[in-house]
Amino acid sequence: MTWADAGRAFCLTLIASGLVPVLAAVYQYLLLPLHAIRNHWGKVEPYLPRVVVLVPAWNEADVLVASLTRLMGLEYPPDRLKVYVVDDASTDRTPEVVQGMADKYPGRIVHLRREKGGEGKAHTLNHGIRIALADDWMEAMLIMDADVVYRPDSLRRMTRHLSDPQVGAVTAYIKEGSAKPGPVARFIGYEYITAQAAARRSQNVLGAMACLAGGAQLHSRHNLVAVGGAINTTTLAEDTYTTMLTELQGRKVIFEPTAVVLAEEPDSVAALWKQRLRWARGNVQITRAFRRTWFRPYRTHGLGSLSFGLIWFSVLLLPIALTLATAGILALFLFDDSFAAQVFSGLWWVGVGVYLFITLSTLFIDLPTARRTWVEGFMFPGIGTLVVMSAAWVPDLYTERVPGLFGLEVSPTGQWWMTLVLYSWAVIAMSIARALPWIEKRPGGRKVAIPLLYVVGFGPVLCAISVDSFVKEWQGAAQTWDKTEKSGKVVG
Repeated sequence: MTWADAGRAFCLTLIASGLVPVLAAVYQYLLLPLHAIRNHWGKVEPYLPRVVVLVPAWNEADVLVASLTRLMGLEYPPDRLKVYVVDDASTDRTPEVVQGMADKYPGRIVHLRREKGGEGKAHTLNHGIRIALADDWMEAMLIMDADVVYRPDSLRRMTRHLSDPQVGAVTAYIKEGSAKPGPVARFIGYEYITAQAAARRSQNVLGAMACLAGGAQLHSRHNLVAVGGAINTTTLAEDTYTTMLTELQGRKVIFEPTAVVLAEEPDSVAALWKQRLRWARGNVQITRAFRRTWFRPYRTHGLGSLSFGLIWFSVLLLPIALTLATAGILALFLFDDSFAAQVFSGLWWVGVGVYLFITLSTLFIDLPTARRTWVEGFMFPGIGTLVVMSAAWVPDLYTERVPGLFGLEVSPTGQWWMTLVLYSWAVIAMSIARALPWIEKRPGGRKVAIPLLYVVGFGPVLCAISVDSFVKEWQGAAQTWDKTEKSGKVVG
């Protein structure tokens, strides 16, 4: 083998690394039909345990009346449901709002006030968990967020899974539920179909759940006691930590797709960045905390399986995979531009097929959400990526055909630079995405940031956030639990 052959093989290896996350995503979607036959519904029966609903609240006066009112209207026996609102030393009208609801529903809503707040969600939850476990009344606990709204039948659809003693916890389908969601919220609405309605069904099939949704965690009393009677406070992803610990101890975690919970999601890039940076840093911490679990198969759970490991790391390391693939195609372009063009075209033909398969499959999973977010679904990878795809379909589209329509001619140097941009677009998009929060905060910046969001795509924004999380963890940045501001726009 010559040095040229070795260099070409190395470049192809780098490019192939970018295909791994793509194939992992396809694999998850291919598992979806199996959920019709491999699920937990055959092992359930009507079961209505005594449930304590735990609501952590810090300055949530704007949203609590709606969420608590809907809890009181659940299709669940009133004498088997209590709500503990843990007020984390709120400085707004939260105490008055909660007390007013407690007076309206005496014995069913309880106001628990923490005088020292600001320690993070896990500490707030643990205050309520300790009080609930001290009383024998509770048989199960539902942990939720202050702003979410539960559909009337959602809780009983979740509790039926606890009739199986092998199940430790159950989660629901969190949907973006704003009355008039803006562009960022619509992107999130589409993303939640992929990350929850699709991915968690596949995880049901695999027998390995990545995460209990933070706003919908139903635990049996036994499970809460078994995981230590408290939520882990060392990570920003306390819900994921509890999920994995539950499974490592041999109890199942189930996703119930028919239990629907509506949430108000961020509608600015800056708010999205703050929320997802916390999640992304938490996932890095989880990866490190459970490092002895990955790719080590066990009989009692699926977390150590090859399938789940590939899915987990494909999401976690996606920006690294895209960067390596970009470096590979650029190096190949410098060595052998004609061969690079062939590889680029073949690579993106695969990308086009996967893009259409996943987008159309996602939209058909949740048609009501699809009607609101189909534009964002097709724009998820970004207009820039769609341009790259079209360049792969028609290699001379932007160097000859489009300029020819206007009587223009692109010079060889111009063609070279245009090709370089097309080949490196994935990294360029992530770089632009990194600047979006800064742009948005400038006077009139939202009018620039939102169109740019559609150009670079929501996926590259999430990748840029992942990169930021790697940097923050490497720097040892302060680990704070920043609350996403909510205004009570959920309807349902």
